[in-house]
Amino acid sequence: MCTALPVSERGFYKWKRNKDKPKAWQKLLAEIHKILEEDAENRNYGVERMMIALEQHGIKRSFSTVKRAMARGNLLHEDRRSPDGFTKADRKAMRPKNIIRQDFTAEAPLRKMLTDITQIPCRDGKLYVSPLLDCYNGEIISLVMDTNMKKELCMKTITEAYRKFDIKSGAIIHSDSGSQYTSAEYKKTLGQLNAVQSMSGVGKCWDNSRMESWFATLKKEKIYQLDTTKLTVEEVKTIVWRYTFAYYNTKRVTTVNPGGLPPVAYREKTASVKSAA
Repeated sequence: MCTALPVSERGFYKWKRNKDKPKAWQKLLAEIHKILEEDAENRNYGVERMMIALEQHGIKRSFSTVKRAMARGNLLHEDRRSPDGFTKADRKAMRPKNIIRQDFTAEAPLRKMLTDITQIPCRDGKLYVSPLLDCYNGEIISLVMDTNMKKELCMKTITEAYRKFDIKSGAIIHSDSGSQYTSAEYKKTLGQLNAVQSMSGVGKCWDNSRMESWFATLKKEKIYQLDTTKLTVEEVKTIVWRYTFAYYNTKRVTTVNPGGLPPVAYREKTASVKSAA
């Protein structure tokens, strides 16, 4: 039979010995499934984030290898829609300068932070979400939600962060140029906290793109997978809160922090290193 096909006898017996053994990509896919089973939210991992998660489990593979394994397991997913800019600028208001100039890195925690507002449609109205993101580790350090997008929502976001964390004088808080952020009351709140205000140019969404990126992640990985128009505001509040503080901050692999550490884990690790030094 080998002569007729033609196939070497050695090759035939090698195939026969190995035909029932799992291939390398199958073994890798099994490990990928283990990571996905660790938390229901991990199903949103793309190739790059999955590579980091695999490395955390002692498995180092190339981008193309992981991508092929995920493709064979039907685990690749296309990007869903991204949110558009939401807050509206008050063109007559005096606007602070853009201090950070699209530099979303920070050398220490709680020194450079970003904020904005997004909306989520619900069965009984709209839910407005106002977070404060620390550029150092990508952690959402404050999250306030309400059924309106008045300046008080933004002011509470900032004061909640200062209540929970020891934020030193001179911290930069960057936002877009929405009317909430140019209001006298919001500016007064930052002044009382000794915070430095930075603001994007009108219509320049890239000036606050890292904050927009977090909104896109929230909506892609959680909100767009639900029909929030069938849920109440309170139900959606709970979903957003749990995703942010029980998953995003504490469990989700990040491509920003070294080793893919979740924001809280990275903050705690660097704090322990500094204290030991």
